[in-house]
Amino acid sequence: MSEYRGPERRSHRLFVTQNTEYHVSTETCVGVRDLWSGQWRSDHPAVGRRLFGAVLPGPNGLEPIDEPSVNCMLWFENGESDILTSRLTAITRPSKRSSERYAV
Repeated sequence: MSEYRGPERRSHRLFVTQNTEYHVSTETCVGVRDLWSGQWRSDHPAVGRRLFGAVLPGPNGLEPIDEPSVNCMLWFENGESDILTSRLTAITRPSKRSSERYAV
């Protein structure tokens, strides 16, 4: 395990829901993969969209949070109809093999 304690320098993150992986580079969704089939979904509306933020359901509706965390939902900008994912089950780093696939 690394002893580095400075600011995060890596730009790729992997957000996982019950059915889907959302691959994000910097703040842009660069890939979506179906967990059950393993197929990449280039037609998914989140691909190419900016990660605007994250929200948690609260007593007054959806409440924004500072950083995505497990159980929150990601919010991607998509013009008039923004995209909300289902709840996150994990946040991790994509494999090197996955990140080599990105067209960033």
